[in-house]
Amino acid sequence: MTSSSSSSQAAARVAERLARAYPEGLRADALMEEDVAWSHEIDAERDGDQFDRFERAALRRVAGLSTELEDVTEVEYRQLRLERVVLVGVWTSGTVQDAENSLAELAALAETAGAVVLDGVIQRRDTPDAATYIGSGKAEELRDIVVDTGADTVICDGELSPAQLIHLEDVVKVKVIDRTALILDIFAQHAKSREGKAQVALAQMQYMLPRLRGWGQSLSRQMGGGRGGLATRGPGETKIETDRRRIREKMAKMRREIAEMKTGREIKRQERRRNRVPSVAIAGYTNAGKSSLLNRLTGAGVLVENALFATLDPTVRRAETPGGRQYTLTDTVGFVRHLPHHLVEAFRSTMEEVGDADLILHVVDGSHPNPEEQLAAVREVIRDVGATDVPEIVVINKADAADPLALQRLLRIEKRSIAVSARTGQGIKELLALIDNELPRPALEVEALVPYTHGKLVARAHDEGEVISEEHTPEGTLLKARVHEDLAADLAPYAPAPAL
Repeated sequence: MTSSSSSSQAAARVAERLARAYPEGLRADALMEEDVAWSHEIDAERDGDQFDRFERAALRRVAGLSTELEDVTEVEYRQLRLERVVLVGVWTSGTVQDAENSLAELAALAETAGAVVLDGVIQRRDTPDAATYIGSGKAEELRDIVVDTGADTVICDGELSPAQLIHLEDVVKVKVIDRTALILDIFAQHAKSREGKAQVALAQMQYMLPRLRGWGQSLSRQMGGGRGGLATRGPGETKIETDRRRIREKMAKMRREIAEMKTGREIKRQERRRNRVPSVAIAGYTNAGKSSLLNRLTGAGVLVENALFATLDPTVRRAETPGGRQYTLTDTVGFVRHLPHHLVEAFRSTMEEVGDADLILHVVDGSHPNPEEQLAAVREVIRDVGATDVPEIVVINKADAADPLALQRLLRIEKRSIAVSARTGQGIKELLALIDNELPRPALEVEALVPYTHGKLVARAHDEGEVISEEHTPEGTLLKARVHEDLAADLAPYAPAPAL
């Protein structure tokens, strides 16, 4: 018997049972979602006309998500190495456009991880189902979609509990992963530095620990009972407990290694602080153009790719303002909505670059359909790493591809903002001038006639302070500059004598 005929017979049996149990007027309502209790008197009054019953309960396909190639030879080649996935999301709040945007972002994540998206569906629910995420009835419908499309993986747009993963896999009969596991997989592919790989490995182990599974008797093949013998008192440490213990030991080792790397990063930060070099951190949503902006401002040569989380490892480059002031630019890891807390914790040492900065360039994609959501998601992570007190400039990137009306709206909402294009160079000069104005300035203004034998003091004034004027005289360099306290003390002996 085929699956379609068996499902038809099952539907007929359910219809007969409901026909006996429900009056005619309520039968259609009960058929909509048999696994959710629904009261006509209470729920109809609560919902009113806000949602049609069928639309509320059905799995809603999201058009345009398929990334399967048309060319046969390319499809055959990609199927050898790529997983074929169906996406599923639960729409609990907001508009249907919000839900579809979220699933479209999940599709982009799946493509970045190397998958072919075959289909995408969303379901309207008040809350995700505690057992199967979408409910038992809708899980059966999802199984039919998986069979029809030939998918081998289902990706859920949310973080699933271990029980939800197991129960949904039991129904759809293919591998099920959630949004968190997908993002962790992308990070594992793109991490290049030793610190980045260690941070990703730690986050993966934190995620995997509560989701370990065992198979049959292999869970209790180690016997206990002290010294052994006939009177053993049952199983000792089970296989899954052994695995968990080993993972905890690896996590402890990984944390120690990350702490050692953090020490090296902190030494570099202290060196920059000692030299009075201001720092600017570039933060923003993934694929907003942070690396492109860094390359445009400094010529850093960082990888630029139209993909989510293309660069993970932070890059620090020295830059110079139009007025000649030195500062550092740091490209940080990109953020995303619902960024897994495992990653926030594992990448905390890297994200501290944002908290220690003197200025944040918050880059947002001006061509994105909903840039306000990107701004809110990034600011949530900035709050998590304790960088709310750092001054912020919103840099609206990709202005050449953005809708002019959307640009004007963002510039009006965000008071400290500027529109630029890292690709064409539009607005870059204005951004550099804005950085120059916003960076903290040395507190003291001094004037000194520095002998030519003490040229290092003049060089320090250029590197650590802000030179207002410089004149070469027979006696030495007449310097007027704004500097910090320690350099002001070194220049004090060369202050020119007051005119009589």
